[in-house]
Amino acid sequence: MAEHYDVLGVAQTSSADEIKKAYRKLARQYHPDTNPGDAGAEAKFKDIANAYEVLGDGERRQRYDRFGDDGLGGQGGQQQSGAGDISDLFGAFFGGNSPFGGGGQRGPSGPPRGADLEASVSITLEDVVAGTTEEVEVRTAVACEPCEGTGSDDGTTATCTQCGGAGAVRQMRQSILGQMVSTVTCDRCGGLGTEIATPCSTCGGEGREIKTKTYTVEVPQGVDHGTTLRLTGRGAAGVRGGAHGDLYVHIQVAPHKRFHRDGVDLIEDLHVPMTQASLGAKFPYLTIDGETELEVRPGAGSGDVLTVRNAGVPSLRGRGRGHLRVRLVVDTPTDLTDEEDALLRELAERRGEQVAEKGSKWVDKIRSAFT
Repeated sequence: MAEHYDVLGVAQTSSADEIKKAYRKLARQYHPDTNPGDAGAEAKFKDIANAYEVLGDGERRQRYDRFGDDGLGGQGGQQQSGAGDISDLFGAFFGGNSPFGGGGQRGPSGPPRGADLEASVSITLEDVVAGTTEEVEVRTAVACEPCEGTGSDDGTTATCTQCGGAGAVRQMRQSILGQMVSTVTCDRCGGLGTEIATPCSTCGGEGREIKTKTYTVEVPQGVDHGTTLRLTGRGAAGVRGGAHGDLYVHIQVAPHKRFHRDGVDLIEDLHVPMTQASLGAKFPYLTIDGETELEVRPGAGSGDVLTVRNAGVPSLRGRGRGHLRVRLVVDTPTDLTDEEDALLRELAERRGEQVAEKGSKWVDKIRSAFT
């Protein structure tokens, strides 16, 4: 019953942390990558990994303590998948960062994807409302035409002689724990696993070349300043036939001389004279879409809002349009003629409203502040 404890050199009363610590120490010492060609070390490592597989699991450890290997369902705690899975177990224990490079070599991942690109376009508020089509020009990597993106003059490739087609090689270095092995991308083939005997004279074997490309961007209705549109597959071409990246187009909306945006609504501060605010008025008013008629009710004041329905910005999600909100700013005249001054004084007198005498110093000071 104490066999697995003996393998790890711990007592049956040891804590989970003590068992883990012992396992890590022994695993580093006997790992096959630390002892290349040593069959005895490999066998020892298998026993260590097998013991920790049982004792490192609280539930299995309890069954083992009570019933021995029979309590493990007839498996005896033995590894059934071979040395490759032992390395996988060790790599999983260290969170995928095993200092010994993990299990067997991985195959090449294929040609890498090309880089993503960025561009920007500037549009007007009218473009936002109506939608527009813009063109963007980018310097980017495109597939080489002479070699059709293969990077080879004759279109043929061969297995990399350095990594044997794996796309990665193992490097050994010394450390305080002894010889350590790590897996790195093959610098001969760049991780592709293949070599080109006769590189294309145009692209030098990359399978791509740099050119200027122009793309048409469909800008939908309702976009806002700072919106980013993604054009899939319009980025740079990958090396030797690798997939294209994406093109991200950033939208910049120029400020409008009259309107500013609030979500899907448009807002304008409209100055109206005191007479129109007092008596009411109807007059032509120009929206983004064209001319309409605006009505100011009698007695309107600054801050009152007139709404022109469905004259705002279309919803980017296709759910109708916002409204145009016109905020009134009532202007008080400051350049009255003598006749206009007399008329207002007569109006004030009829309404019983007290006003300053004409020519008083404090009235002149107030008037001068507005001129």
